[in-house]
Amino acid sequence: MGVAQPSAPLDRDAYLRWEAEQQEKHEYVAGEIFAMVGARREHVLAAGALHALLRTHLQGTRCQAFVSDMKLHVAAADAYFYPDVMVTCDERDRRAEYAIGHPRLVVEVLSEGTAAYERGAKFAAYRKLESLEEYLLVDIDARRFELYRREADHWSLYETDASLPPLRLASVDLQLGVEVAFEDLED
Repeated sequence: MGVAQPSAPLDRDAYLRWEAEQQEKHEYVAGEIFAMVGARREHVLAAGALHALLRTHLQGTRCQAFVSDMKLHVAAADAYFYPDVMVTCDERDRRAEYAIGHPRLVVEVLSEGTAAYERGAKFAAYRKLESLEEYLLVDIDARRFELYRREADHWSLYETDASLPPLRLASVDLQLGVEVAFEDLED
């Protein structure tokens, strides 16, 4: 999460009007606005590789993969986020111009400053999305994936790294090994 903006709380509509005029991206959580800080090179490469893989995999389907410029609206949390990558197959999202609200898969690439937030409060907000089936966290430093999958009334954690078999992303029917996200990164 970025730094809170020093302004009075805004409602959702005021945030959307204000955000449309900004050069930088800002997330919105219950009236508070947080500036998104720039991502390091490895973060951008990992997110880009996963987006490219998902986009190619989903060609010819009704599903679409988005990168971090598309907002995710979590109405139940009164929030707008910019996930690194997300996939939606919902017809309502095909008509959305600036924010989708029914993702099947959300991917966040962790950084030292955001890891606790993305595992904690942000994931708590994402869990309020009825459509969300899986939440994938990409740990660049550990070269590891953490996959949270909704299973009936709970979320299960699946992990993998280079020494373990690939994960299956059930939400998009895709086997995913860590080498895909990290192949362009220097050791």
